Amino acid sequence: MQSDQHNPDSLEIEVKFWVRDIHVMRDRIIDSGAAQKGKTFENNIRFDDGNGTLMKNRSLLRLRQENNGLATLTHKSPLPVDTERFKVFTEREVTVSDADTMMAILNELGYRPVQRYEKWRETFDLNNTLLCLDQMPFGTFIEIEGQKTDIRNCAQILGLEWEKRISSNYLALFNRIREKMGLPFTDVTFENFGHIHFQVDPLIFIDER
Repeated sequence: MQSDQHNPDSLEIEVKFWVRDIHVMRDRIIDSGAAQKGKTFENNIRFDDGNGTLMKNRSLLRLRQENNGLATLTHKSPLPVDTERFKVFTEREVTVSDADTMMAILNELGYRPVQRYEKWRETFDLNNTLLCLDQMPFGTFIEIEGQKTDIRNCAQILGLEWEKRISSNYLALFNRIREKMGLPFTDVTFENFGHIHFQVDPLIFIDER
């Protein structure tokens, strides 16, 4: 069987930006003519084996449950580092009808839940890109997913500064905050951050050149 590892249809290409004011950004998105796709709450569970093999390989195995009843199993594996500072992964996803059974299967295969992270996500379609306006427990961001040229054009339409783009994933951003603040927890939940008061320095999110 021929591998489709480099099939463009299986690639996730995206960048994200920190958002200072979610209401201003949402108005920009609507004014741009983007089509609204809805808003959901996500509970994401990251799995790994006892040796942390997936994390060491920069891969992700995730079970996502949404408040609309949907569940999705996702596996992501990295491609060589993108010198243009896009986040590029090979991504495989499948809809799961029974999240509890899926977790039991993963456990039997040697994978255990190692981290949980939550977000509110509102999605839009704009000019061949998927826009995700994400409220994380530690800040608000917009993700733009599509082809590289379309992503750059969309960022320009929304008035985003291209040099401030972020190619790291949310868990990597959380790790930066956790190390800087000495946080004692690893689950990225709104409850864990509910008692923490801190001033966000957007520079902490910008990737090193």
